[in-house]
Order: sequence, then structure tokens, then C-alpha cells
Amino acid sequence: QVQLVESGGGLVQAGGSLRLSCAASGRTFSIYRVGWFRQAPGQEREFVTAITLSGLNTDYSDSVKGRFTIWRDNAKNTVYLQMNSLKPEDTAVYFCAADSSDSTIYYLARVYDYWGQGTQVTVST
Repeated sequence: QVQLVESGGGLVQAGGSLRLSCAASGRTFSIYRVGWFRQAPGQEREFVTAITLSGLNTDYSDSVKGRFTIWRDNAKNTVYLQMNSLKPEDTAVYFCAADSSDSTIYYLARVYDYWGQGTQVTVST
């Protein structure tokens, strides 16, 4: 089992920044990739970004590319998400998730085996 705990959410004005953290514990050696997803009220869970634990591969959704950055600190078993130039449409609950397989469809939520509880990000106008 893998446990994931997100932190760092909050309320920020448009144009501001936040940094989210995803701390993993348990069988972390089984993790191949960590992804961030977000879900706004009444909407489906949406892929944001993902990183392999080797750090060699990252990917971003078009909506956040150039504004968000993902990186990992394997020594701390933590993945970070730096969010800059935030927009009101970025408002959502942000979840981190872990995948133990090298899936080519890592942008789909159903691929991930473990999920955190989520952290709220609210961007005001």
C-alpha cells in the first residue's frame, strides 16, 4: 500500500502562486509515476501533470503548460507542483495519485492505483 498526503492549497488572487506538495509513504518503491489531477464542482476529474519517479519524463495539460511545474525529491518521497499565474478557472480540489505501471494513458484517472485526499485551491478575481 501507498499513502499520499497533499498539502499547500489555499486561497490566492488571480495572478498569484501556490506550491502543492504530495508526500508518499508506505511501499513507495512500487511507484512509477505520480500525477496531479483536479476536480471542480460538477466536473470530471481532470489531468493536470505527471512525472516519473526517475524525473526523466513529465507532461502537462495544455491548460497549465507554461504556468505549472512539477518536480520530485525522491529523498523526501515528495512530489511538488508549483502553480504560477493562477487563474480563476484553476479553482478546484487538487489530488495527487500514484501509478505503479508504465502506462501510456497516464492522463486517465483510472490508471492510478493510489490517491490522496485532495487539497482545495481557490483563485479569486
